Amino acid sequence: MARIVSINISPKKGMRKKAVDSAVLKDNFGIENDAHASSKWHRQVSLLATESIKKMQDKGLDVGPGDFAENITTTGVDLPNLPVGTKMTIGDDIELEVSQIGKLCHSRCAIYEQAGDCVMPREGIFVKVLKGGTIKTGDIITIKQ
Repeated sequence: MARIVSINISPKKGMRKKAVDSAVLKDNFGIENDAHASSKWHRQVSLLATESIKKMQDKGLDVGPGDFAENITTTGVDLPNLPVGTKMTIGDDIELEVSQIGKLCHSRCAIYEQAGDCVMPREGIFVKVLKGGTIKTGDIITIKQ
C-alpha cells in the first residue's frame, strides 16, 4: 500500500528540508510555508520514494527523508515510472497531477559530492496541486488509472 512516510518543508531554497507531522497543500500552489511552492510553475511539490533513498544508503550515505529536498517521502509506489499527467489522491480528497519526472541539477549537491551520485534528479518527481487540503504522515496515496 502506497503511503506518506515523511512531509518535509524549508523556508529557503537550497537547504535540506525538515520533517513536519502535517502540512497544508494549496490549490495550484504547493505546500504552505515551503520555499518551492509557487503558482508560477509546474514543480509545486516534489516526491521521492524511500526505495530511492535506500539506494543511496546502500552506498554508505547517512541520508533519510528530506535530505534530498523532497517535500513528500513515499513508500510503496514506483514514482519514476509514473507518466507525466498521472493523477493521484492523498487521503480522501487531495488531488495531484504528475508534472515532471526527475530534474536537471545545475550544480552538484552535497550528496553528489559525497557519493558521486544522487537519485533525486532521476527518481524524484514533481506534481501540481489540483485540489488541496491537509496531508499527514501515514496518509494513503492512490494512483488513478
